[in-house]
Amino acid sequence: MAQSDSVMVGMSPSAKERPGQKRGFFNSSNPWLWLSPALIFLLLYSLGPLILNLVMSFTEFKARQKTFEFIGLENWSNLFQDSRFQNAVSITLQYVVIALIIQVFLGILIAILLDARPFGVGLMQTLIILPMVTAPVVSGMLFRLLTHSEFGYIDFIFQNLGIVTKDEPLIGGKGVYALMGVLLVEIWQWTPFIVLIVLAGLKSIPTEVLEAAEVDGANGWQRFWWVKLPLLRTVLSIAILFRLVDLFRVFDYVAVLTAGGPALHTETLSYYGYVNTFQQVKFGYGATIGVFVMIVVWIVAFSYIRIFRMKW
Repeated sequence: MAQSDSVMVGMSPSAKERPGQKRGFFNSSNPWLWLSPALIFLLLYSLGPLILNLVMSFTEFKARQKTFEFIGLENWSNLFQDSRFQNAVSITLQYVVIALIIQVFLGILIAILLDARPFGVGLMQTLIILPMVTAPVVSGMLFRLLTHSEFGYIDFIFQNLGIVTKDEPLIGGKGVYALMGVLLVEIWQWTPFIVLIVLAGLKSIPTEVLEAAEVDGANGWQRFWWVKLPLLRTVLSIAILFRLVDLFRVFDYVAVLTAGGPALHTETLSYYGYVNTFQQVKFGYGATIGVFVMIVVWIVAFSYIRIFRMKW
């Protein structure tokens, strides 16, 4: 009896049986009870559309009958024989690679300049955030005016520099420079994201490490290349991953600025999927393109995480 009393005394209050305490899922201490509303919402609005798109990719919509007909792998077979789809893949890859390289380069450069605490750095940081809080459609409309061939200020500068001409403006003509025009708004709006992430990483670097490198005779470039950049590896890799995934899904800027033209020079995968789904009423084929983009993004993100050994 004395031994059992001593065991009960040693037990914490949480381990004791409390009278009237509920067990099971509806126990107030069960974390899944409180997480269930958010999980149900995520399942309905993420997993639900995913399953629907997967099912629709094996069907085709019959407009007259207003029914979906199962056609097996026909959509997937047509996908890889579609020259317009192949063009969209090429345009998307060019867009992702060019935008990512420029954004990372400019983001690191601007972050280093801001980390040096120049005059008015507080105002600069505030202004840098503004593009990010602007809706992509609004940004697209803004650059549609700025790149107008007749009165656009950006197009006017490019003409004076000899990059574009009146006959072949930034956006228009035969579409030679159209992708560059779309990239301008992408770079303008999302380079600040890289800047803020890298700047936060720079602020977290211990000053003792930099002071030790300076004492050892390292100049500014050596301190950046051999000290700062390796310590920024984690935050920079996360920022690049977010931008990589987001760039594959670009739609807003293309829809507002060029509608995929001229001559399909700016038609990305997401926009081509939109054309098939809502303009040509090929719901099954549009769903197939959407599933293809999702698979590609998954593979790229997974490979990136494995290659760079990212740890969360």
